Amino acid sequence: MINRRFVLAAAAALGLAACATSPAAAPFVSERVTITTQGAGPDVILIPGLTSNPRIWAGTVAAFPQYRFHLVQVHGFSGTPAGANADGPVSAPVAEEIARYIAERRLANPAVIGHSMGGSIAMMVAARHPDAVGRTMVVDMMPFMGAMFGPPGATSDSVRPVADQIRAAMQQDAPEAQRRAMAEQTIAGMIATEAERPAAVNDSVTSDPKTVANAFHELVVTDLRPELAKINGPLTVLYVQPTGAPLTEAQIDAYYRMSYATAPGAVVKRIPNARHFIMFDQKAAFEDEVRAFMAR
Repeated sequence: MINRRFVLAAAAALGLAACATSPAAAPFVSERVTITTQGAGPDVILIPGLTSNPRIWAGTVAAFPQYRFHLVQVHGFSGTPAGANADGPVSAPVAEEIARYIAERRLANPAVIGHSMGGSIAMMVAARHPDAVGRTMVVDMMPFMGAMFGPPGATSDSVRPVADQIRAAMQQDAPEAQRRAMAEQTIAGMIATEAERPAAVNDSVTSDPKTVANAFHELVVTDLRPELAKINGPLTVLYVQPTGAPLTEAQIDAYYRMSYATAPGAVVKRIPNARHFIMFDQKAAFEDEVRAFMAR
């Protein structure tokens, strides 16, 4: 009679050998994004914003070792070659690449967190592939940025001429010194924590101007409000009082609530004493919100 214990042990050994010799998953190849992973556990996709590098999430990754993070670098930003992002829209095709990544990696309803333009991309993935995403967090981004560039009732079509003008101005050649001075001024209004500014300025200066201009144009003319109702699972939106904006806190609160009114059950919350990069200026508060978001 064959010893049952021997059979089980042999089967286990063969299984381990198969695992040890099986090839690793093929790398995800994309002309629009590079995605790297850190950690182990439930999956969380982190998407940075316009011109940014995934390093903006370093504090978040360190604070949550129980998750596996997938860090997205959009091509054309922070010194990376533009690839397919060199022409035309950026956010929408990048969102499709992230959805493809989720499918190819067989991620089980990952959480998606996006900052600024990354927030727009997160909403696109969640709304256009609702069965692929478990929960979505948007960090300081509205679903229709074009509303800032027109009167009440503005539409994608009505703000398009303004978006065209902005894109043309952004695509003009300028000496690096001038670009750096403009970036320093812009980033100072976005990051209160001075130690975090130099890296963000360098990301901006080393980004491809044409890709940045096209991406900004796309953000201005894209209205995601009609799509928000398609998002499955929890949606959390964090925002700040914009630096220099002629709006009271009550007015900005009302504006965000109205902007996300088509997303039933969305948690929409302002983070005080922070600028655009909430994860830098209010690190502890941001991490508390991520913790609450993951527990919803």
